Amino acid sequence: MGFNEDLERVALQERELSLPRFDEAVAWKLGSLLKNLAEERKLPAVVDVRRFGQPLFYAALAGTTPDNVEWVRRKGNVVARFLRSSYAIGLKLKLKDETLELQHGQPMPDFAPHGGSFPLTVEGAGIVGSVTVSGLPQRADHELVVEGLCALLGRSYEDLKLAAE
Repeated sequence: MGFNEDLERVALQERELSLPRFDEAVAWKLGSLLKNLAEERKLPAVVDVRRFGQPLFYAALAGTTPDNVEWVRRKGNVVARFLRSSYAIGLKLKLKDETLELQHGQPMPDFAPHGGSFPLTVEGAGIVGSVTVSGLPQRADHELVVEGLCALLGRSYEDLKLAAE
């Protein structure tokens, strides 16, 4: 599976995985789903669910470090700035052999175009926040988020997951 195929699939995920509503209870449920998936699989993951500017759920599991906290912040900044998943932005940049700093003037200490942060879209309202995972390879971070959103929305993860590498 190449960058172009992943980029097309991520665009489909972003279109399909919209929420009927988003509030503190939904954030807690999504965060808990992701935390439980990571715990069951013994994955070292940080999980962050937020409205832009307002954290609503946060968990750091065994094996994570302060670096993961920074990755969450930096990947979430990408979603807040570009309203796309951090993985999609990273793939677009790789395809053009560019960086956020060169292309958009965004400083690397504040932005990480790596997989793991996904926009939270509310039907009829647009993108209102993000859900972010850090601790795994970037593609796996992205896929864990997608799997959690599918579980929350009662959607088939098999229908939306990225193809095998």
